[in-house]
Amino acid sequence: MKRCRPLTALFALVVALTAVPALAQQPGGEPPPPAVTVVTMEPETVTRTVTLPGRVVASASAEVRPQVAGIITERLFREGAAVEAGEPLYRIDPASYDAAVAVAQAAVAQAQAELNAANKEADRVDELQSRNVASESAADEADARRAAAEANLQAAEAQLDSARIEQDRTTIRARLSGEIGLSLTSPGALVTASQADPLAVIRAIDPVYVDVTQSAADLLAWRRNNIASRPGDFDPTVTLTLADGSIFDQTGTLTAAEPSVDQQTGVVVLRMEFDNPDKLLLPGMYVQVEMPTETIEGAFLVPQEAVSRDRRGQATALVVQPDGTVDERILTVVQARMADWIVTEGLETGDRVIVEGLQKVAPGAVATPEERAPAAGAIVPTEAVPAEDAAAIE
Repeated sequence: MKRCRPLTALFALVVALTAVPALAQQPGGEPPPPAVTVVTMEPETVTRTVTLPGRVVASASAEVRPQVAGIITERLFREGAAVEAGEPLYRIDPASYDAAVAVAQAAVAQAQAELNAANKEADRVDELQSRNVASESAADEADARRAAAEANLQAAEAQLDSARIEQDRTTIRARLSGEIGLSLTSPGALVTASQADPLAVIRAIDPVYVDVTQSAADLLAWRRNNIASRPGDFDPTVTLTLADGSIFDQTGTLTAAEPSVDQQTGVVVLRMEFDNPDKLLLPGMYVQVEMPTETIEGAFLVPQEAVSRDRRGQATALVVQPDGTVDERILTVVQARMADWIVTEGLETGDRVIVEGLQKVAPGAVATPEERAPAAGAIVPTEAVPAEDAAAIE
């Protein structure tokens, strides 16, 4: 009888070990539904945009060319600096033009002297005629000589004005306010009037233009959406992305469109205007313009991590229904917007889209939804801190 006690104890231990899993499998011991993070959808008015490549163009440009011939004696500007309209840039040797002015002044003095003599002679003849001493023909000849002298004086004065203009043009001045580039000539060089090669180029780069190209088909759809049907809702504001991927801090405005289509490429040139106070944009720089194309009413912004593709390539998302059941929705995605997708069909107001924990659930399963916390920096309500806890913190 004593030998049976160890067997009895061993049997009791086996029964106890097998009873633990059995108790764990009872209905009251089932694990809760997996927790998932969701975002509640609310409809929004979203502006759809398109990204177009473009080039920066100066808002105004002027090539500096001489208007008289001569030898460059001096350059009066610093290359790459800002210049104002009327500021002197180059000086041409004025010796020959000074001489031309002196000759013209002498011609004016001579014509004035001839006019004075003609006036005296005409006055004398008029006096003699009043006494019936001079003939009428003599008076006519005197008047004609006086008129000729007046005309000669006017011609001499005009010649003097022309000579002074030529003399003034020996100082080449800026015709435009802007940024002047490198000097393409140097002191000692011979230049000619209206030569083909410019001496320098001045460009106005505040503001600047950005010329982009858009296909004729896209332009047609854009005009139908924003001008024909909703002319008052169109927002011409555009944003700019620089070559290094950064966003330009100034927004621009769509100002004009070329009223013709390139027959070879089938595109239309659009022009945007941007303020450029820091001179960051330079002519010829490659940029990308984000231009609004249409306004979508009642669209949803769905986080991109919540959207996946099925075997047929359709965009899908998992939604937690009010009873906790997970449902799969097929979405109509029109465009990406930063970290979200713009969705027009497949969701309803108040739908809770799963953004985290997708690997834990499947369509038809039950899940415990938890709303995603606001992003960092967002203002959220805080709970009151008990007085004793506040004192402990201090």
